[in-house]
Amino acid sequence: MTANLAIDLDRSSPVPLYFQVAEQIAEAIRRGDLAPGSRLDNEILLADRLGLSRPTIRQAIQYLVDKGLLVRKRGVGTQVVHGQVKRSVELTSLYDDLRRAGQEPATKVLALEPRPVDEQVAQVLGLSPGDEALYLERLRFASGEPLALLHNWLPLALAPLTPEGLQGRGLYELLRAAGVRMRVANQRIGARAASATEAKLLDERRGAPLLTMIRTTYDDQGRAVEHGSHVYRASHYPRGHSHRAMRPCSPSS
Repeated sequence: MTANLAIDLDRSSPVPLYFQVAEQIAEAIRRGDLAPGSRLDNEILLADRLGLSRPTIRQAIQYLVDKGLLVRKRGVGTQVVHGQVKRSVELTSLYDDLRRAGQEPATKVLALEPRPVDEQVAQVLGLSPGDEALYLERLRFASGEPLALLHNWLPLALAPLTPEGLQGRGLYELLRAAGVRMRVANQRIGARAASATEAKLLDERRGAPLLTMIRTTYDDQGRAVEHGSHVYRASHYPRGHSHRAMRPCSPSS
């Protein structure tokens, strides 16, 4: 049971609260404080005890389920798995998925430069409004057709990115090569009509339906290492590319 498990939250930290909860439960499992087969308090009790919202607790538990540390059983609740069952949660990219599907991905880099961040991006990256971050804008093609317009913000000096490198490899492949240990991503999917500029770049009519994706990726210390705001042609978005990243995995870049 987690009733006797001490979870110490730093509410002033930029590390998301669900990530703090998940990492402390994971550490208790690694230490043996939570033995295989142990049951956790339900989400409502945990939320009340920690003073957090139920969705925050649900996100922490889902993260640990995805890691293979916890399992949900109907009529039993959430339990620590028996034995050392480990399951890696791979952070894949749209570039990788297109390449695996044989759709010949290509990238045109439209911008790669430091820019001042607004209040929203500053909050996500743990900066102050007006601070600079690396701004990246790319047009992604699949089999010669424009597919997506990708906008990313990253901390300065995170990785040595160049237009040439980004034209031939996915962003996450380059970040991993630079030693960035990405661990979890939060992603939100939506839809809206294309603006005139987006329509021109994506070879669509103005007002055509676009899928939208807003995503933040965190490293193994819970620090935000990338924030993306992307649009995709609804008529061309590959059905084989899953939206698994709405749970903490598989973002697209």
